[in-house]
Amino acid sequence: MFLESFKVTGTAVAQIFFLGALGYFLIRKKILAEEGLNALSELVIDVTLPLMIFSQLIKDFSFSLYPDWWIFPLISIAVTVTGLIVGFAFMGFIGGGQKKLQFLNLVAFQNSGYLPIPLVAAFLAPDKLSAMFIYIFLFLLGFNLVMFSVGLYILSYAKNGKFKMMTLLNPPVFATLASLALIFLGLNKFIPETVLSPMRMMGNCTVPLAMLVVGANLAMIRLRDIDAKAMLLLASAKLIILPALGLLFITKFRIPELIGLLIILQLAVPSATNLSVIIRSYKKEDLLISQGVFVTHLGSIVTLPLFLSLYFTLKAW
Repeated sequence: MFLESFKVTGTAVAQIFFLGALGYFLIRKKILAEEGLNALSELVIDVTLPLMIFSQLIKDFSFSLYPDWWIFPLISIAVTVTGLIVGFAFMGFIGGGQKKLQFLNLVAFQNSGYLPIPLVAAFLAPDKLSAMFIYIFLFLLGFNLVMFSVGLYILSYAKNGKFKMMTLLNPPVFATLASLALIFLGLNKFIPETVLSPMRMMGNCTVPLAMLVVGANLAMIRLRDIDAKAMLLLASAKLIILPALGLLFITKFRIPELIGLLIILQLAVPSATNLSVIIRSYKKEDLLISQGVFVTHLGSIVTLPLFLSLYFTLKAW
């Protein structure tokens, strides 16, 4: 099981690195200018990601089929809160106010969709896979709301700034709430496929475009600027402590297999790639985000299959 998980995880992460390397190449060869990268970031946040959220929810979700759907957004919130607590515990060792906030987001928010979906597709049996897809999908409801509200606010925080409610109603959150409202009222049935299909096609561009932005951001990082201390602390908190806490929780409370897999998976995956997109879209200085995304994805090639293997071993007992 360990070797199988290692192979699957390595393949999925390699795909991300390939797209990131393309973005890196485009910047290094000056094919993509910094102004173009800014526009690309805004395109992802304001257009393709909201369309992906809206089209997937309208197509796949139903309140009647999943009456306990609300449990999974709550699990998402619990995972994020756990990450925030662990991040706060390490923040004292990070210098600089903005660095602290970026470090906190790197610990709290994970690659919750891009990695888990292909991973479970590779090693779960078909009878369990369909249910697991729905669990991840419902988990993402809570994750998108929290990341693009609380997470976005943390990243865009100014020392003397005041909280603005409109910060919470950004395009990804609006797309989530609008689609749920349409489903609840039954109006989603009246949206023609001729409208949903182009939305879906645009939404499918989100993952590769986000990876290009991540790689392009990395191209602007000089190796001498990498904060080795912060990256070591991040890797320890994100890739070791959080999944270890998840294993303890799952074994102590005997969580059902698929729900337990969802929890350990979300706690073990690396930092969210969307953080790089957000930081550039909101024109904030990227002090730790891109290097943190890179380091955690690199480290997860080892830690992710390790913790998945430990989970399945403990479940077998």
